[in-house]
Amino acid sequence: MQRKEIAEFCVEKLKEDYPEAICSLVADDPVQLIIATRLSAQCTDARVNLVTPKLFSKYPTLEAFADAKIEEVEDIVRPCGFYHMKAKDIVEMAKMIRDKFAGKVPDTLDDLISLPGVGRKTANLIMGDVYKQPAVVADTHLIRISNRLGLVKTKDPYKVEIELKKLLPPEESNDFCHRCVIHGRAVCDARKPKCEICNLKRVCKTYQAQNK
Repeated sequence: MQRKEIAEFCVEKLKEDYPEAICSLVADDPVQLIIATRLSAQCTDARVNLVTPKLFSKYPTLEAFADAKIEEVEDIVRPCGFYHMKAKDIVEMAKMIRDKFAGKVPDTLDDLISLPGVGRKTANLIMGDVYKQPAVVADTHLIRISNRLGLVKTKDPYKVEIELKKLLPPEESNDFCHRCVIHGRAVCDARKPKCEICNLKRVCKTYQAQNK
């Protein structure tokens, strides 16, 4: 099978295994989602979800975040790690969305990555989840699984994103990324993958190499 065929096979198999392709970060609107995603850098989504209820309760609107004192945001987001930078980015991001983008989270990749603390991973998540545009969110699970399958041969997030955009059906790309996160946690673990129960093993280069 060619890589594109493998990608399409995996799209369908993961769709069978995980019908609901949802983001694991809990957020009620685009502002909350972009903030939660910023907090998730080098932190688990589960931990972020423990922190954000208090954060979003204290700062229920974009305006509230824009006017927030960075030190007070730091106190809340401390458990997420790198809290000095994350708090600063959140407040500055809110100000920029308010002042430059008329209070609306931008809907283009270039505008999104112009925001403080927003890289391509966060930008693609917003493009896919909020604006329903084809997007590839190159997080650690997607990178690991794509390499094990043989879809890519790089751990560079940008290169993974570009390669997968060539291989995945555009309308499936965003959901595929969410399903890879779920699959990575449930089956294709970084240390001990459960290959025996994996529906992708028939096309997985790593599994095939280990079971010749």
